[in-house]
Amino acid sequence: MVEQTEDSEVRVRLGSREMSLAVSEAQMTATKALARRILREPFTKRPWSELGFFIVSGGLAGIGLVFVGITMVAGVLLAITFFGLAVLALSIRSARGFGGWTRALAHSMLGEKVDDPEPFAGRPGFLGWLQSSLRDRVGWRAVGYLALKVPWTVLGVFVAFSLWWDAFACLLRPFAGGNGGGTPVWGLVPSLFSGDSLFNGQSFDRGFAVFLLGFVFLFAAPWVMRGFVNVDRLLIRSLLGPDPTAARVRSLEQARTQTVDASAATLRRIERDLHDGTQAQLVALAMRLGMAKEKLEDADDVDLDRVRELVDEAHRGAKEAIAELRDIARGIHPPALDIGLEGALATLAARSAVPTGVSVDLRSRPTPAIEAIAYFCVAELLANVAQHAQASRASISCAQQGTWLRLVVRDDGRGGAQLSTVGSSSSGLTGLTERVHAVDGRLNLVSPPGGPTVVTVDLPLSP
Repeated sequence: MVEQTEDSEVRVRLGSREMSLAVSEAQMTATKALARRILREPFTKRPWSELGFFIVSGGLAGIGLVFVGITMVAGVLLAITFFGLAVLALSIRSARGFGGWTRALAHSMLGEKVDDPEPFAGRPGFLGWLQSSLRDRVGWRAVGYLALKVPWTVLGVFVAFSLWWDAFACLLRPFAGGNGGGTPVWGLVPSLFSGDSLFNGQSFDRGFAVFLLGFVFLFAAPWVMRGFVNVDRLLIRSLLGPDPTAARVRSLEQARTQTVDASAATLRRIERDLHDGTQAQLVALAMRLGMAKEKLEDADDVDLDRVRELVDEAHRGAKEAIAELRDIARGIHPPALDIGLEGALATLAARSAVPTGVSVDLRSRPTPAIEAIAYFCVAELLANVAQHAQASRASISCAQQGTWLRLVVRDDGRGGAQLSTVGSSSSGLTGLTERVHAVDGRLNLVSPPGGPTVVTVDLPLSP
């Protein structure tokens, strides 16, 4: 007998003995939530989608393996001729096609979005196409997927699909009639239970026990099937998705392109600032000094007031030019980084319009490139906090974790920032993401409506 007291204590009585177990409210809530999920799962859409995917993808993989296997055997047997090599190349290319159908099926039925691998790039001519097809890594990986998928499907039919079948077979037993036949169970269940002792016979006790067992199978079947489907998800991502090496190269190419574009944009900005600002200031300075020189050349008629005015204007122009040059230089390399990242972050926090706390824990100094990226990221994030977050306080945390540098900028503002919102108050975060990805870093944003907003930037200590 089981009883639950008011102070979340469960008492179990076994005859004259009594045991008590202390259960917290959080544990009770989690247990109830798990029980509700198990009871609702067979009546939701997901398990039926997974069952349908298992059946359809298993049939597609079987057809694909038969076709690829026959063509490969024929190609190997005829490999002494160009015709045999062509058949073998066609087999590999067809495996790539079956892989594409499987990815589309996983996307439509499971919501599993797997990026397409690199497209086939054949060399010119028949021999070039033949050589490219035989060396197609994507095609060979698709062949490996079919070779693994079929035996995994056979095992899944015996374990997971049979559990679905046996669940309905046991639930329908009371309506099967009394013809003396046994319940048509197969697969995993008959291997666990003795057919003669439970599933055969016409007694009411056996029928009721089988009916209850059907309910157990019904609530267990979705989870067993999900385990098989999740393994299939891993196979699809690892064998039918982009090749890890090719994806790495593509990512580096994109990062390099973004870095080159950003560098070109920075150079154009510096050139424009120098041409339209500092250069104009220096030209005006030279003109004023030239006019003052002309005034001083006439020793008999020197307008000292005018000369003094020209010199004062030249002096002001020189100071403005120096200030503009200092701003431009600061955009290239912040002077605050000369004393290290800790001092630079403290300077940013002191200049912030929102009260900001700083916590820095570094055992070694990052490279200058990483320090500059970290500085500009924190500067942009603090500017967003001051302009858009409506926050009363912010904090900066900078810590070294192994070979990575982690920056965390937090504020207690209104939240709602998004990385992909172009043209909005958070559009600057997209530029930060590109800057961070250029050195294989990561940027994560958590900003629910109402706040708080937490931006985490992970950078390698040496790119």
